[in-house]
Amino acid sequence: MRTLLAVFLLPFASATYAQTISPDDATRVAEFYRLAPQIEDRIWPNWSKVADPFLLITPDAEFLTHFPTPPADFKPANDGFVTRPRQFPPNLQATFPAFGPPAIIAIGEPTNTASNTSTPWEIVVMHEHFHQLQNAQPGYFEAVAGLNLSRGDKTGMWMLNYAFPYSDPVVDERFAALRDQLLLTLAAPKGKTFNAAAKRYLTMRHDFFAQLAPDDAKYLRFQLWQEGIARYTQIAAAEAASSYQPTEAYQHLPDYTPFSGDASKLRAQTLEELRAVNLAKSGRTAVYSFGAVEGLLLDRLNPNWKAAYFQHMLTTDPLFDHPTH
Repeated sequence: MRTLLAVFLLPFASATYAQTISPDDATRVAEFYRLAPQIEDRIWPNWSKVADPFLLITPDAEFLTHFPTPPADFKPANDGFVTRPRQFPPNLQATFPAFGPPAIIAIGEPTNTASNTSTPWEIVVMHEHFHQLQNAQPGYFEAVAGLNLSRGDKTGMWMLNYAFPYSDPVVDERFAALRDQLLLTLAAPKGKTFNAAAKRYLTMRHDFFAQLAPDDAKYLRFQLWQEGIARYTQIAAAEAASSYQPTEAYQHLPDYTPFSGDASKLRAQTLEELRAVNLAKSGRTAVYSFGAVEGLLLDRLNPNWKAAYFQHMLTTDPLFDHPTH
């Protein structure tokens, strides 16, 4: 669920490895390429135009597909994949230009990730696919470098490890108050009650960022823009897929559950996650639920906000500065 410019490679898992992808894994990947075209442009304009290469990571091998020019160490496999011994962690869930552009989705099998089963995993893949849309925007990588937050780190790990003051009691208290107002505002009935709650939230949000150190504010804005809106998109994908009819092969997977089941409950799960967030304990992961719920609030403040999202790279602030509701 993260986007990195680079990650450290691991040693080969073994001297020998499976050179063919399993039928179940091939079915899961094929289902993503069938699902995405049916829902993506309903969520984000022109999402279907972005390149969508995919690297499936198993315990002993990696299988790459839809990449224009695979690296030389990949060899032909089956079902349209090329393969090599595993180099990335089998529990990875990330999107980054591992082999140069375009960015790849790099993800382990469901049982080796937090998804555990196939249908929630497919929805997480849609989250990662949204990162491909972010990465494909002109000037994205230049904008990230322009934040000047890497402190010399060239691996991209600073995106995860930046020393944001999560444990500062003052920041924690202010964040909790902002979180509570965000939840209250989203739940407010339309009309004067919502308008008053929204006005208070926007004021509190502005004050919260103004009280952060400049670099800390830049980092949090970036994380909410990138990971928070990716989780929002994951919710939208789950809801859009709730009526999706998968292939028979997918329905025959041993861990199959309908898309109308748990995956479509992601909105409620994210709201509950945010209610329980403690910045000091949650750290960076707080941005997922907080940013996602801000996306849900933007749906109420200005249903057309997505048209401006990519016009303001790495920050959602302008979307809140001029809402229409």
